[in-house]
Amino acid sequence: MTSPRPGGTVKLGQHEIARIGYGAMQLEHVDTAAATAVLRRAVELGVNHLDTASFYGFTTVNKHIRDALHPYPADLVIVSKVGARRVDTPMRLALAQRPEDLRAQVHLDLTSLGLDRIPVVNLRRADQGPGLIAEGDQIVPLDDQLAELIALRNEGLIGAIGLSNMSTAQLRQALPAGIVCVQNAYSVLDRSSERQLELCAENGIAWIPYFPLGSAFDQIPSPTDHPVVQQLATRLDTTPAAVCLAWILAHNDHTALIPGTRTVAHLEQNLRTADIHLDTEALAELDNLTNPSRA
Repeated sequence: MTSPRPGGTVKLGQHEIARIGYGAMQLEHVDTAAATAVLRRAVELGVNHLDTASFYGFTTVNKHIRDALHPYPADLVIVSKVGARRVDTPMRLALAQRPEDLRAQVHLDLTSLGLDRIPVVNLRRADQGPGLIAEGDQIVPLDDQLAELIALRNEGLIGAIGLSNMSTAQLRQALPAGIVCVQNAYSVLDRSSERQLELCAENGIAWIPYFPLGSAFDQIPSPTDHPVVQQLATRLDTTPAAVCLAWILAHNDHTALIPGTRTVAHLEQNLRTADIHLDTEALAELDNLTNPSRA
């Protein structure tokens, strides 16, 4: 018997995905057995949307996914990301924004995942933080990058194109390419991308926020520390993290989540977010934590 999709479903291009998926980045730091346990349990519980990238380790995470799940279930949607590469330096990452770099990363994903076609590939731009910012020959026109991804799509090597770390103007510029999802930093405390979310909803594009619980990366604050969030968690008998994730799902029905974890127990806790009901009072309190930016 197939488990229901956690949180219901949302359209990701031609695919119907669970609104609570799984971001696999943290599996870089575990062995094959631990990664396999998490990935197989996620699929057992109805997750059919995995987010990965070849630069999560030196293809470490992709290899974990292949070892655990290949041959893949027919309804599993694996989403990868291009725009950076893994290097053996203290920074661990270097930008790889040029069209030939994007093509090389797609081929690395295909090989390491054991796929003939990657269902969705997100282009991660580097015009602004968080993270590395493009300089020199890594400053590449967006249209040149999109042209390469469109060529890869036409060749059947990728199924669809997504975007990551985009401004509102860049999203508008990219829309004619047939964008199926956007990943930007977004949380109940950081709604600077609210206009992008609105554009996605208007155009039937899935909105998949990263850092929904904040991040030590670039000192992005965690909304779980906010007293209103903590008080609501106590009232609803749940965790502050679950309150923050539940708000994102309730705020707009074009959203999907990809929380990551290294353990089965934490995975199951994240998926229980689907069972949390935020009443009108709770939603109003959370809505009022910050004023959305229309930039």
